[in-house]
Amino acid sequence: MIRQPSRHCTVELQAVPARIGHVRRIVSAQLRHWRLDALIDPAALGVTELLANVHRHARTKQCTVELRVLLDQLTVSVHDEDPRLPRLRAAGSWETCGRGLALIAALSESWGMRPDGSGKVVWFTLPALTTAPEEACTDRAYPEPLPMADAGPRARMRGTKVG
Repeated sequence: MIRQPSRHCTVELQAVPARIGHVRRIVSAQLRHWRLDALIDPAALGVTELLANVHRHARTKQCTVELRVLLDQLTVSVHDEDPRLPRLRAAGSWETCGRGLALIAALSESWGMRPDGSGKVVWFTLPALTTAPEEACTDRAYPEPLPMADAGPRARMRGTKVG
């Protein structure tokens, strides 16, 4: 059996608002490089929520973001040095903040947290498509071309005879 090699990326940062945008761009670029474009939005949203939690709640803001693709799964994790585990808020809460973990649970295939040394790791997974882009295109059914009436006024005018 041929297995896809694992892919791994680690970014160390201070979880402050200015850096969170940079990490979103790094995550997006890395997933694009790995040809996992469909995962960019959910992964960037999830990492933003996890980093916002570090910024708001952790005693120290130093953390590590890790992306790992193994076989057909992307795991995104954030490690910080605060040992306190986050709490999942009730779904019916009307509060405008504190729902980041509920969002992570909704967008991911699985998620969790664990103590790690003097801190903790919070992680989530997304299914990674293993089909190469070239293969995906050959099996795809392309829609029929639009009829002239739907192609816009200039295209309709070309087909009419002025007399």
